Amino acid sequence: MLRQLVLKNRSYRRFDQSKSISKQTLRDLVDYARLSPSAANLQNLRFWLVDHPHDRLFDSLRWANYLKNWDGPIEGERPAGYIILLAPPSCTKFHYIDAGIACQSMLLGATEIGIGGCMIASVDREAVQKIFEIPQEWEILLVIALGVPAETVVVDEIGSEENIEYWRDEKDRHHVPKRSLDTLILS
Repeated sequence: MLRQLVLKNRSYRRFDQSKSISKQTLRDLVDYARLSPSAANLQNLRFWLVDHPHDRLFDSLRWANYLKNWDGPIEGERPAGYIILLAPPSCTKFHYIDAGIACQSMLLGATEIGIGGCMIASVDREAVQKIFEIPQEWEILLVIALGVPAETVVVDEIGSEENIEYWRDEKDRHHVPKRSLDTLILS
């Protein structure tokens, strides 16, 4: 069951924008992060919730670097909500690990209820800080864009020397190359 959830949990970049995400659903996803392990149990991460499509936030994000001729989702395919991950500047070196654990927990929880997401680290942090008046003492780590997926994502197994860049085929399916298990295990 967990394997199927992990396989279904892809980086979705196109959504059915007509399907909203409630503030309570975002809170429920953050609760998965809250319950997840944290280095030294410091629980330094904080979360800023945006429960609607937000043009200024959308414009502050960079989408799918490998897709050179794609500027991101068009109107109608944009995220229905976002979770912005924040950390205090005085945080330990482990806050990036905590962020990864928190994001995976939230995205698996989202997948379980039919929501997809994409972690975006290419963010105009200064703009986002101003848009939401996020206090300066909080560092924006990344943004999770969320919505009901409106695209098909295919996982392709590849060898160790093959290209890992994701791509779209003639049917507009998003392909994600993944190295084989034997390639990853060195012992």
